[in-house]
Amino acid sequence: MDDKLFLMIPGPTPVPERVLLAMARSPIGHRSSEFAQIMEEVCERLKWLHQTRGDVLILACSGTGAIEAAIVNACSPGDRVLVGANGKFGERWVDMAKAFGLQVEVIAAPYGQPLPTEPFRAALEADTNKAIRAVIITHNETSTGVTNDLETIASHIRAHGEALAIVDAVTSLGATTVPVDAWGLDFVGSGSQKAYMIPPGLAFLAVSERGWQACERSTMPRYYFDLRQYRKALKKFNTPFTTPVNLVFGLQASLQMLKNEGLDNLFARHARLRDTTRAAVRAMGLELFNPDDQSASAAITAVIPPPGIEVARLRSALKKNFDIIVADGQGEMSGQIFRLGHLGFVSDRDVLTATAALEGALRSLGYDRFTPGSGVAAALSALSG
Repeated sequence: MDDKLFLMIPGPTPVPERVLLAMARSPIGHRSSEFAQIMEEVCERLKWLHQTRGDVLILACSGTGAIEAAIVNACSPGDRVLVGANGKFGERWVDMAKAFGLQVEVIAAPYGQPLPTEPFRAALEADTNKAIRAVIITHNETSTGVTNDLETIASHIRAHGEALAIVDAVTSLGATTVPVDAWGLDFVGSGSQKAYMIPPGLAFLAVSERGWQACERSTMPRYYFDLRQYRKALKKFNTPFTTPVNLVFGLQASLQMLKNEGLDNLFARHARLRDTTRAAVRAMGLELFNPDDQSASAAITAVIPPPGIEVARLRSALKKNFDIIVADGQGEMSGQIFRLGHLGFVSDRDVLTATAALEGALRSLGYDRFTPGSGVAAALSALSG
């Protein structure tokens, strides 16, 4: 059936009809007073979602662009930084920091495991000369379904007194709490095609006052990503370069929806869908790539396929027979795991449907080590609990 495809991936995520209709209106001038009024509303609601009184900038790029903007404004060539790496995106920030000539010290964990917090504390406490300029952390490692203990790591950064906290919150912002001010985070980047429930094209970057002071000190070359230009434009509720007007229309609608749901309900829904998905997967006799419930992602659940079932064939069966798209693994886990998204505009019904479809796809490929309906029953039990 045409136009029935459903995305159960970590992004792009499903887009509500209300948002699609908002984006379908005719563009208006991005320097007009009418657009400034929309931007004023959007900026206030971005602060609400980020739990901050500071600036939240809108960039026309992906989440990767937001993290690059943070790095080039926080650091200068030759600065020492700590980078956490326990998946594809942590490794990306290692490569990015090296590309900008930073002295990179990697604190790593195997794929599927959370970052240890103790090495961050030890490295920061040992830095008596205060040479560490920044700590770059992926909050939710999308490639593996692991959420790192950002709150604890951020507390060690604050205790250092000089290092800045640069956070990849691309798939955690809006799915789980990221209280920017309470945790003392300095640069927090996220992307529109995740919990924001709009298509790709916008990134968001919360910046603390310490972050702005770093922008003034940085000697890194920058132009399009010179955040000082964005802060100046923000005072007039605008951006320094051409704003994707229709994406902002969609953002206005999606933020209204999120505001109506409320932060507590928003985070509770994502946690419920995470727990439901994990219960269903276990009931089907499948192995979770991250078996630790404490560090399980609210955005994505990574699953190891049964012996003899190829990830590509399973994903193909889900798409062909049920019009459902799930994600492959990334990096070294490509073809080794599949990932079930429950991020953004996803409901209880969607997870139940995906669970039933997964049961059907597995049975069609010859996997019969579970009682038909056991995954759905476990999901229903989790939802009713």
